[in-house]
Amino acid sequence: MKILCWNTNDSVWAHWLKVAPSEKSLSRVFSFDELRTFIKNNMAHSLEYCFIYLDNQNFSEMVENSVSIRQEFPKLKIIAFPNRASQSAALRMLSQGINGQCNPYIGAKQLETVLSVVDMGEIWGGKVFINNLIATHSEQIENEDDSLEHLQDTLSKKEIEVAVYVGKGLNNKQIALQMSITDRTVKSHITNIFRKTDTKDRLSLALLVQKTHLTH
Repeated sequence: MKILCWNTNDSVWAHWLKVAPSEKSLSRVFSFDELRTFIKNNMAHSLEYCFIYLDNQNFSEMVENSVSIRQEFPKLKIIAFPNRASQSAALRMLSQGINGQCNPYIGAKQLETVLSVVDMGEIWGGKVFINNLIATHSEQIENEDDSLEHLQDTLSKKEIEVAVYVGKGLNNKQIALQMSITDRTVKSHITNIFRKTDTKDRLSLALLVQKTHLTH
């Protein structure tokens, strides 16, 4: 499988080459036009992911370019690697369908986890992002009418436990360790939770957990 990398930073590029899974083939482009052309020519030939490095100099422009690529190529899995933390940029990208965001110097094992989560159709925002998002909206959440208290009765005890851990930003492997169950069981619980709560991804579930003050 191929990963297309829009990356103008040699240091980050060298790091990606080291941490990317061995079965993935990385290609590099330097401009927006190169990126679009490469995707058009390779979408039918095992192109699976697009990694986009967001540098400081053109940060806002890169955010919008990432969203543009998402809209033009809806089947491509896109992960953004911002060079600086920005809650508003993260919300903009993830709300528009970007599959995840990570630190540019992410470790090999964590990158493997990110790809696994995205492959399951979920969004990767990371624990810090989710916690910051929850904190940002905490006042609004506290002032809202809690019309979803029935979730405590709708979910099983195990599903509630999993949902609370998702609300804390834990990934499937971390939840499995905390609960002494398998990754597959965690995935099954999350699928059921999404169905019962009418949520589509971990981010919306995490916000719902906080809104309803769900505890286990």
